[in-house]
Amino acid sequence: MESLTELFCQFDDFCHVFEPEWHKQLVALGEKKRQRKSCLSLSELMTLAVLFHQLRFREFKAFYLHYVCLHLRKEFPHLPSYNRLVELMPRCGVPLTIFFEGIKGKCDGISIIDATAISVCDNKRIPRHRVFKETAARGKTSMGWFYGFKLHTVINSKGEIMAIKMTSGNVDDRKPLPELCENLFGQLYADKGYLSAWLTELLETKGIELITTLKKNMKPVKRTAFEKYVLRRRSLIETVFDQLKNRCQIEHSRHRSRANFIVNLMGGIVAYSLSPTKPCLKMIHTSLVSA
Repeated sequence: MESLTELFCQFDDFCHVFEPEWHKQLVALGEKKRQRKSCLSLSELMTLAVLFHQLRFREFKAFYLHYVCLHLRKEFPHLPSYNRLVELMPRCGVPLTIFFEGIKGKCDGISIIDATAISVCDNKRIPRHRVFKETAARGKTSMGWFYGFKLHTVINSKGEIMAIKMTSGNVDDRKPLPELCENLFGQLYADKGYLSAWLTELLETKGIELITTLKKNMKPVKRTAFEKYVLRRRSLIETVFDQLKNRCQIEHSRHRSRANFIVNLMGGIVAYSLSPTKPCLKMIHTSLVSA
């Protein structure tokens, strides 16, 4: 993990450019909003949102009260109460999303796509759930039924996240794929859930070769040694999901607002993207030569 000073400086440099343009956009759209100055700057809020995930705390309240308030008073001299901080955190939802666009991974010709469930409550509590009642939906994965959303993700061979899209839990994995592949080239690896003739043809027009695992009743398809190698290691994206969920805490059932759900999600994704070590296809160059 990089130092707190380096993390803050990245966000502060970003905010010096982002905030003036954001305010201009709000004026152009005719949105009249109070620009009341808070005790914490936008860059400080973004730093806290990402630091929570980098330090792998499980609850934001414990992180703020028992770590930030006790040990980071010098770095953050104007800390508000916890309730006030929760009110301020939605301000960094859009900035974190824009910041991610600037640090996301670049396509290297080998891409892997998959979707993971983001459950917002236990299945037994679905009838009583209110926060995401209008947006969440029941979905099913290989692990069973869930209630919430799907995070559709594309990574490169270095384990870097290149594109993401959030949908309701009942959306077909193939539906957002064309949008996610706008800036890709080369080969795209996926599981058999992405099998589709129309999708394969569409991606070919964009210069992308879709390579998937096959169903049991399908005829074998000739693959090169390199393609077989990447297909066997397609589970790399599952490792990325594991780190996002279990280390960066992007999934939990304690959300009380949609805005803070987005902040928590993007804070975890940014924290992962800034991590210096990521799971990757370590033998990729050797495999390219042998293929």
